[in-house]
Amino acid sequence: MGRPDLNRRQLLAAAGGLAVASSFGFAALGTGADALASSASTRVRYWNLFSGGDGANMIAMLDAFRKDNPDIAVKDSTLQWGNPFYTKLAMAAAGNRAPDLGVMHMGRVTGFSPGRLLDPWDVDLLAKYGIREQDFNPKLWQRGVIDGKLYALPLDIHVQLCFYRKDVLKKAGLLGDEGRMIPVTSTDEWFDVLKKAKAVQKKGLQTIGLWANDQNFQWWFFVAFYTQLGGRWFNDDNTEVLFDADKATQVLEFLRKHVTDGYVIPGAPTGEQFVNGAPFTWEGNWSVPVFSGAELDYGAMPLPPVFGKQATHAESHAFVLPHQSGRGGDTNAGAHRLAAYVVRHALQWAAGGHIPAYTPTLSTDAYKKLTPQNEYVSAMDHQATEPKVWFAGSTGVLAQDLGPVVVSSTMGSAKPAAVAQRMKSRLTKLLASKNPMDGRTAAQGGAVA
Repeated sequence: MGRPDLNRRQLLAAAGGLAVASSFGFAALGTGADALASSASTRVRYWNLFSGGDGANMIAMLDAFRKDNPDIAVKDSTLQWGNPFYTKLAMAAAGNRAPDLGVMHMGRVTGFSPGRLLDPWDVDLLAKYGIREQDFNPKLWQRGVIDGKLYALPLDIHVQLCFYRKDVLKKAGLLGDEGRMIPVTSTDEWFDVLKKAKAVQKKGLQTIGLWANDQNFQWWFFVAFYTQLGGRWFNDDNTEVLFDADKATQVLEFLRKHVTDGYVIPGAPTGEQFVNGAPFTWEGNWSVPVFSGAELDYGAMPLPPVFGKQATHAESHAFVLPHQSGRGGDTNAGAHRLAAYVVRHALQWAAGGHIPAYTPTLSTDAYKKLTPQNEYVSAMDHQATEPKVWFAGSTGVLAQDLGPVVVSSTMGSAKPAAVAQRMKSRLTKLLASKNPMDGRTAAQGGAVA
């Protein structure tokens, strides 16, 4: 996907434009255009948001599907990642122009008007193509269930990780069994590790890349450590704010200490510094192909359980069925068949750093040999996710609203305790607000959260 400090950040910053782009390698591979001229009996239109390395891996899986299923022609299109994608998808569904199959981040499903803008999956049809609930992490599967119906079929989980340079940590005496970083179970132990690593690292580099001034990463890190503390957001029926300002303050003070103690250079290119020898960086698992491509001697583990409980921020890509008034027949069956095939053949997807959602993949010899993927696969069992509310999810209102507030604490322009209270106030306001995807806004082309 290119330099780790550019790709996802640039995509996160992109907020305008709804133009549909061709899939990665679209013209060269002839994947989508040929579908319209194909003699196949069934055609499936598929929209996704994968570019770069993810796009290449998706194309490889689609090509394998086409080879194994010549009776189904797939017309795939890649749209701009982020809110432009969700706006386009919502308007298409509201206007009965939706594709047969789409991809969404799991956290956005609740706010996407399931039953109006999304159609439920036919679990019996999925079972026909080899998809069973028992082959998925229970928590992950349930994230896609709304009002007892499955609206999102998980493809993966993608997580925030602690990447570490083995060559630097070895000099600092911080490598344990099997050449992996020693366990850390408290904030004191973590800062002791940073102190030892800093003593042996190259001069001029930061000790850890923390994305201190990036609202998305800071929000993801906050979610992880707040979850480690057992912090809650709302009550079970999402009618009351249960946000714990004291626990939030602990997390904010922890993040801030990385800056005040001199382990972070705010604004430094985190991935580039890591490639050049910085001991640590906290990045999404999508940086695995970049660091592996640079032939670094490195490892990657879930974010350290500094508050005693394992939890690392996680989101998921999932297949969805955008609403069609006439959904059914061979085309709908083809969409189920395609999604099931990709989910069940996701070893290629794991090459991009993502953890496949289909658990039988994780037990294969091929997956177990993937490094560093085999080091952080346990993240599947301790996912720290945003609350299941309409304003949550990747690039959603919650992250856009609270992310900058977390940054203000980490960077020192506001005190952690005051920021925690501000976060609670904003959560109260968000919980009382109305979902703009209420059946009118999207159809009128209004803003989509």
